[in-house]
Amino acid sequence: MSSTKKSAKTTPLSLGVQYAVKGDALPTRAEVRKWVRATGPGAAEVTVRFVDADEGRRLNAQFRGKDYATNVLTFVYAERPALAGDLVLCLPVVLREAGEQGKPVIAHFAHLVVHGMLHLQGYDHESDAEARIMEEREREILARLGHPDPY
Repeated sequence: MSSTKKSAKTTPLSLGVQYAVKGDALPTRAEVRKWVRATGPGAAEVTVRFVDADEGRRLNAQFRGKDYATNVLTFVYAERPALAGDLVLCLPVVLREAGEQGKPVIAHFAHLVVHGMLHLQGYDHESDAEARIMEEREREILARLGHPDPY
C-alpha cells in the first residue's frame, strides 16, 4: 500500500449527511463524501444537510439577515486543529439555478459542496483577488471529479 493511500485512510473524516427534503435529484451519501474528500479537508467533522425552501430561508434570515433561501450556507465552528462545520444546501434553489444555468443538477450539487467546503477551510470571495483564488481551486477540484467549469 502506498503512503498516499495510508494517509487518506488515516485522515479522520466524520461526515453526516442529512436529508430534510425528498427529491430524485438529491446526491447520494457516497457522492457527497467523494466531493468533501476531494477538497482535502484533513481531519474534519462536517454535516451536509439538504433542506426545503422554508428551512433555507429561515436559516439565511437568522444567520445572515437575508430573507430568502440561498443555494448553500456554510457554518464554520472550528478550523484548527480539526475542521468542524455544517453545509446546508437548499434543494429548490439548486434545482432552479441548475436549470437557469443549463448545468447538470449533479454537477451543480458537486460545485456547491466543494464551494462550501472551501469556505470551511478559510477560502472566501469578498474581494476580486480572493474570488479568483477560490474559483481557481474550485475549477481544479471539479475537473478532477470530472465536472465542467462551473463558471
